[in-house]
Amino acid sequence: MSNFTTLIDRLRKPVALLLAGTALLLLATSAATYSNSNDLFNRAGLDSQQQRGAYLTRVGNCMGCHTARGGKPFAGGRRLTTTFGVFVTPNITPDNETGIGNWSAADFWQALHEGKSPDGQLLYPAFPYTEYTKVTRQDVDAIFAFLQSLPPVRQTNPSHSIRFPYNFRPLLHIWRALYFTPGEYMPDSAETAQWNRGAYLVQGLGHCNACHTSRTLLGGADNELTGGQIMGMNWYAPSLTSHLEAGNRDWTIDEIVTLLSTGISDRAVASGPMATIIRQSLQHLSMEDLRAMAVYLQSISDSKSDYAATSAALAPVSAYSSLTHGEQLYQTYCQDCHGISGEGAPGIYPALAGNRSVVMASPLNTIRSILDGGYPATTKGNPRPYGMPPFQQILHDQEIANLVSYIRNAWGNSASRVTVHDVEKSRRIRIE
Repeated sequence: MSNFTTLIDRLRKPVALLLAGTALLLLATSAATYSNSNDLFNRAGLDSQQQRGAYLTRVGNCMGCHTARGGKPFAGGRRLTTTFGVFVTPNITPDNETGIGNWSAADFWQALHEGKSPDGQLLYPAFPYTEYTKVTRQDVDAIFAFLQSLPPVRQTNPSHSIRFPYNFRPLLHIWRALYFTPGEYMPDSAETAQWNRGAYLVQGLGHCNACHTSRTLLGGADNELTGGQIMGMNWYAPSLTSHLEAGNRDWTIDEIVTLLSTGISDRAVASGPMATIIRQSLQHLSMEDLRAMAVYLQSISDSKSDYAATSAALAPVSAYSSLTHGEQLYQTYCQDCHGISGEGAPGIYPALAGNRSVVMASPLNTIRSILDGGYPATTKGNPRPYGMPPFQQILHDQEIANLVSYIRNAWGNSASRVTVHDVEKSRRIRIE
C-alpha cells in the first residue's frame, strides 16, 4: 500500500501539468470564439448611433450574459444559477418571434429603466435594471439601435426554473417597494466631469454593484460596493471601498487603469468572474472612460488609517501542525511559480506574500483558484497570460485546506485558518 501511495504522489504533479495544458487549450478556444464575435461590434455600415450603441453594449457586457456557452451571440439561453432558482437569459437579437424584433425603443427603455416587459410584466432583478435605471435615455436608445442592427437569430430558450414562493410574480411588487427606485444618474455638482462620468459608468451600465455588494435574504442590495459573495457563484466580489480588500486609495490612477484594461498589474491579478468582465468588456473601453472609472473608484476607497483598528484585530493564527503539511504542499505545487517566499514573478505570477486577496476575511477566491485554476484575462495588453492548473482532481479537500491555511499565514501574512468544511462549501454551487 505504501508503494502505491508513493506512486500516486509521484504522478500528481505530471497530472497537474497535463490538466493545465488541457485547461489552457480550452481557454484559447474560448478566447478565439469571443474574438470571432468581435466582428459583430465592428461591422461596416453601422451609423453613428449604432456605433455608439455597440460601444455602450460592451460597457454593459450585454453579450456576456445573453450568450450561452458555445451559443449564438446575444441569442440568450445562458443559465444563471442563484439561491432562488435558475434564470435563463432571453434572446435579444431582432428576431420577431423569439427575440426583440417587435420591440420599440420605448419598450426597451421601459425594460432597462423600469424593469418591465413591453406588456408591463415585472422583470426579475436577475436582470440588473436596478443599476441600468441610471442610464440616460439617449444611451439606452443607442444600445437598442445597435441590437436591432444584429443578425436575427431564431432561438427559443427554456423558461426560468424558480423555486416557490419566488416564482409567484406578484411578490415582485413588494421587492421593488423595498429595493428599487427608478431614476437616471444625477451628476454631483461638487465633483468634476471626469468623476461624474466614472460614477455614471460604475453605478449604471457597468453595474458593478450587482456583484460587489452583499445581499439580503430577499436578494436586495445591502451596502453598496462593500463586497459580497456573487449570488449563485462560489466567488467573492471584494469590497471596492475597503483597503483590506479591493480598495485602491493608495494606487495611482495609471495602476488602476492598467488592471481594468489588461487584467494584470504589479499589485494585483484579476481572476474568476472579474477576469471574464475585463476580457469581454473593460478592455474595450476608451482610455478616457477607464480613467474616469479609476478616478471614481479611487475616491470611494478608504485609506489605510481607516482600517488600523480592524487590522490590529486580525491576530495571527497560532502555529498548528497542518501548516507544516501546507508548506510541503506549497513547495511541491506552488513554489516553482510563486517563489520560495511567495514573492511571485512580476507581470507573470502574482505575489502571495502581502496579497490582499489571499488574506481577505473570506478565503473563497483562493480556494476557488486552487480548485479550478487561475487564468487572468486574455486582453490586448496581456495577450498570453500565464495560468495556474486546476488542482481539484489532484489534491484532497484537507490538503487544499492546509495549503490555503499556509499561504494565508506565511511570509508575514495573517488570516484565519481554512477548514475542510470551507473547501467542501466552495464546491457546491456552480454556474454555467
